[in-house]
Amino acid sequence: MSSVVGRERVVVDAAARGLDIELRRRPEADDLPHAARLLGVEPRELVKSLVVRRHDGEYLFALVPGDRRISWPKLRAVVGVNKLRLPEPHLALEATGYERGTITPLGSTTAWPVYADAGIVGRRIAMGAGEHGYSLFVDADALLESLGATVAEITDPL
Repeated sequence: MSSVVGRERVVVDAAARGLDIELRRRPEADDLPHAARLLGVEPRELVKSLVVRRHDGEYLFALVPGDRRISWPKLRAVVGVNKLRLPEPHLALEATGYERGTITPLGSTTAWPVYADAGIVGRRIAMGAGEHGYSLFVDADALLESLGATVAEITDPL
């Protein structure tokens, strides 16, 4: 996949997984609620793809509904580690090939493990599409199955 970049990597990976996705252009947003309004979705349907660094230097993706925040104790318990943190932006880019605000597990330069909050199950979600100015829409259940994601309660309300 190294010959394609940005949203093209997302499209190639989704096709390889048999996922039906929709890419939409999205104007720049001030914050997550504003982005949700621009896309015509509820904040809970706009999923944040967070890159999380483990203490051993490996990474994982945490998929978090937009109306919730990551719960570090819950995520650590599910992953089975004592230390997790968000990496600096340049490390997230190195780990995935995507800049913050565009990150998605689809087309990542490394297929890191995916941990998804149970709150996204059964929904059609919007998320980063690998490139600024675009959002990806996908059936969450199909996405999670295609990624072999671990689904658990890993968030708390905002």
